[in-house]
Amino acid sequence: MKKALITGITGQDGSYLAEFLLKKGYKVFGTVRRLSTPNIENIKHIQDRIELLSADLFDQTSITQAIVASEPDEVYNLAAQSFVKASFDQPVLTGEFTGIGVTKVLEAIRSVNKKIRFYQASSSEMFGKVVETPQTETTRFYPRSPYGVAKVYGHYITLNYRESYNMFACSGILFNHESPRRGIEFVTRKITNAAARIKLGKQKKLELGNMDAKRDWGFAGDYIEAMWMMLQHDKPDDYVIATGETHSVSEFAKIAFGAVGIQDWEKYVDSDNPAFMRPAEVDYLIGDAAKAKKVLGWIPKTSFKELVQMMVDADLKREKEDR
Repeated sequence: MKKALITGITGQDGSYLAEFLLKKGYKVFGTVRRLSTPNIENIKHIQDRIELLSADLFDQTSITQAIVASEPDEVYNLAAQSFVKASFDQPVLTGEFTGIGVTKVLEAIRSVNKKIRFYQASSSEMFGKVVETPQTETTRFYPRSPYGVAKVYGHYITLNYRESYNMFACSGILFNHESPRRGIEFVTRKITNAAARIKLGKQKKLELGNMDAKRDWGFAGDYIEAMWMMLQHDKPDDYVIATGETHSVSEFAKIAFGAVGIQDWEKYVDSDNPAFMRPAEVDYLIGDAAKAKKVLGWIPKTSFKELVQMMVDADLKREKEDR
């Protein structure tokens, strides 16, 4: 039985990955922070099938102990301060957690067992103010937020450990990926939740920032399979994971409101609210996953409309149950 350790197991990606690995017959371990009460909503349906260990990306000793205890074949580092807007409010914390934290996991693996295969969650936010379209593995990074900058550090330190210590360390440059498990603070979930609440008469307005920003949105459940595929390959490498399609925030809102039968969605949305604008905006991201398709055989299975519908349906169900 293969064993895997997932940091950030209670998050969107971590929970989908844990489910996926359990189906593959893995023994799954996940880390939760020692000094907090973990929110296990995303994993409560599989909680009895996984083992949670106390560890914190601020504390290398705890990470090392978790690796010693779990003896994993694979480590997936999905833990991060991943809300871009919050990274402007807490840039130092974001750098420590999202950037330096990667080094601590890599160093723990190096000290315990260099044969452990490592996956780092890189991000399309590293491209930021894009210098070419679409973005590939060789596109120059131009991050536009402390989060993006921290992710660039994590990406390059992973490459450095791979080349310096001959470790099997991969980075997946994942473009935006969403699901019903996405945090409510993210724009996609904010929209689908508001559409559901407005339909049910529980909310009157939705306040958003830049409606023209365009993103390459996919389904998190599809993307976690790519993470696993990277660690099954015969050599470590970095891959862009994306749909190759781009959609605006306004298009996302239109489809979400349409999914609940509201066609005149604009009258429910207050846009360009300064409170929801980034100090430095990322306007356009679209990825080219040709390498992942060719080398790994990975393809996205869920369409953009299916993704939005899935999220709206889940939020409608949640809101109806909360009446």
